[in-house]
Amino acid sequence: MPWKFDNNRSIYVQLVEKIQNRIITGVYAPGSRLASVRELAGEAEVNPNTMQKALAELERAGLVHAVRTSGRFVTEDQKMIENLKRESAVEIIREFREKMKALGYDDEAVIKLIKETKKENE
Repeated sequence: MPWKFDNNRSIYVQLVEKIQNRIITGVYAPGSRLASVRELAGEAEVNPNTMQKALAELERAGLVHAVRTSGRFVTEDQKMIENLKRESAVEIIREFREKMKALGYDDEAVIKLIKETKKENE
């Protein structure tokens, strides 16, 4: 999965978001070991210090934990991961509703449109 960044936002913040997304989507499975800071930084093409800062933030949030001499691991707390997944979904829905409202659709019209689109794609 490529690491694409928006030049108008902090790389550090985007790294935190991307790693969180990889955790909630299962790319980084619960309990799995993450690559080293240098490996992740190389993959993302960012400064290792920036990656270290992002990983430290994820540790503070409890999504990642360090095991001395073994590296960093994704939390095994399924409830935490599910809560983060739900929060992400709610934010996507909130943004979607705002965009649809700007187009002139109310919630009922959006639901109708979703149902129609679903039927067309089945």
